[in-house]
Parts: sequence; C-alpha cells; structure tokens
Amino acid sequence: MTDIEIGRGKRARRAYGLDDIAIIPNRRTRDPEGVSINWQIDAYQFETPVIAAPMDSVMSPATAIALGHLGGLGVLDLEGLWTRHEDPEAVLAEISELGSTVDSPQTTARLQELYQAPIQAELITARLAEIRAAGVTVAGALTPQRTQEFYKTVLAAGVDIFVIRGTTVSAEHVSKNQEPLNLKQFIYELDVPVIVGGAAGYTPALHLMRTGAAGVLVGFGGGASSTTRRALGIHSPMASAISDVAAARRDYMDESGGRYVHVIADGGMGTSGDIVKAIAMGADAVMLGAALARANEAPGRGWHWGAEAHHPELPRGDRVRLDSVGPLSEVLFGPAHHTNGTSNLMGALRRSMATTGYSDLKEFQRVEVVISPR
Repeated sequence: MTDIEIGRGKRARRAYGLDDIAIIPNRRTRDPEGVSINWQIDAYQFETPVIAAPMDSVMSPATAIALGHLGGLGVLDLEGLWTRHEDPEAVLAEISELGSTVDSPQTTARLQELYQAPIQAELITARLAEIRAAGVTVAGALTPQRTQEFYKTVLAAGVDIFVIRGTTVSAEHVSKNQEPLNLKQFIYELDVPVIVGGAAGYTPALHLMRTGAAGVLVGFGGGASSTTRRALGIHSPMASAISDVAAARRDYMDESGGRYVHVIADGGMGTSGDIVKAIAMGADAVMLGAALARANEAPGRGWHWGAEAHHPELPRGDRVRLDSVGPLSEVLFGPAHHTNGTSNLMGALRRSMATTGYSDLKEFQRVEVVISPR
C-alpha cells in the first residue's frame, strides 16, 4: 500500500469506514427466501449472524433470552448493573430519567456512582442461570482486567461462550504493577470457546488468533455512544479494520493448517446497510449495540451507553438518546415501518445478498465493493 504524506515528517496509510464503500451487483440474482444467513461458531449454531453487545442499555437476562429465541446470541455484561445490584430495574429507571443533555458532567458523575457498587459473584451465577433455564445459548463478557477474578464463577455457572471484551485487547499486555492475563494459557485451559477483542488491525488480530480464540472482535471506538476518538485520538475505520483482520484470518489458516477463527465486527453499525457492508468486507458476524438498543424491550428505555461512559478516571462515552423503532422481532425481521435502515435488519441482509447473487454469508464475503464518495 502507498502511504499518504500528511506533512514532511509524517506519512499515513489511508483507511476507510463503512460509509466510504458500496457494494456492486455484478452477477445473477436470487430470491431472498433462498438465501441462508445461518452462522455457526464452534458447536453453536445460530439462525442469524447477530451478537448483542454486552452493554446494560442493550442486554438484560430477558433480552438475551428473547434474542436467543429469535436466532441470535445475547451476551450479558458481567461487570454491569445486573451483577452489581439486586434490583437493576430501579437503577435503569433512574438512568433513563437523568438529564437529557449529551456530555453532561452531572450525568457522567451519577453513572460513575451507580457503577461503583461491587460486582457480586452470586449475582453472576443467578443471571446466567436465568438465561440457561430458558434453553438458549449462554454467553457472558468480562474485561481483561476482571477475567482472572471472576472467570471461575462464570464457568461454574455454565456459560457456553465466554467473551473477553475491552476497548482494545492484545495478546501481550505489559504491566509493572500486576501479573497480566496470559490469554494463550488462559484460553488453552478453558473448555468453552472464547471470543476476544477488540482488535484494530492485522498484527494484533493475528496475535489474538494464535492464543486459540474462537473469534476475534474487530473495532475500536466506533460505536454510537463512544467518544474514544475525541478523548484519546484513537479510531479505527471499520471497513479497513475488518478487511485487515480478515486477511489475518486467511494467513492464520495457512499457518495453523486450517484452523478457522471467526471475525466479528463490533461497533459503528447502526443500520442494516452497515451490517451488509461489514460482512462484505469479511466479517462472519456482527456485534450490535445501538441497533438493538432501539428495540422496545431494550433495558436502556430509549437511552444507550457503554462501559466507557462511566469509567472512573477517564470517561469517554456519552449516554445518547435513540428513537425506539418497535419490538426486537421487528428490528431484526420486520415488517419495517422505517426507511432509514433501522428495522428488519436481517431482511435487508437477505435482500442485499439475493440482489448480488450470493446464497450464504461465506460466499457474500467475496462480493465486489467500491470506494463510493459521499
């Protein structure tokens, strides 16, 4: 690739976001009903390539169960309100009634206070047991900083898929103050598939694949509620990031003798068109936050925020207002009553695949894309 000269002392590689690209139909067409959007990771099969982001505004035990029955995978934030408070509904109601101004110091301070309550191991067990009792795939998420402390509790509760999710996660974290999590050893000793991330490029993703992860999350600071780019100056345009990590997956398959690691786009996909383009760039599945927070059942009650919003020292996320578009089933499968790509997300994916002539997700990763000026 050719670097672009920014100034005499710095050159940079050009990267593209999902808004910068478009898909080109150039072969046969199909009926949408004949298209498969099934997805499988390890032994777990899903009717849609949708994973719910582990965010309190998106996932509760009830919505994780509902999404599981609709063919997706709900991931509960095991460091969120559901494991800190016996009655999180009262806390969620309070958050929904906080001031409506974005970037409010008072709102941020109150969020920080509410998330200072300690994580209770017995609540982790109870919440995961509630999901398991409903007969759907059970998934929970911890940050790398909390994984060593609570992973035994999570495994004992019967989790099926374990997610280690942070703003950015590396296979090699250097620390002078504490023993860092050895991902390769940790994953090797577990009996469940692990999804880990985020990764923002080829090299860090390749290192994560070498740890034995079943899936790698791609993204950094691109979500609707994230202000990481503004606060830290760090951002990874998603189209280029997904493509880079998909290339790492290809090279790792050659290196490992055929072991396939799933690429999961995480963040910055608020509409159906974004989901379509993420898969076209090489993602096997997508992790959705804001798109699912628009459902009537979402615990955020029309508000959306992530863990970055209540960081105790350097908050870098907003609590944002989202318009509800209908029940979760309508958000995923329609019928849509909105023309802006916020409902019938899977119907749009099927139609795009059918229009370009591809019958399943793996085939659709080969679709032609172009740079499309906005």
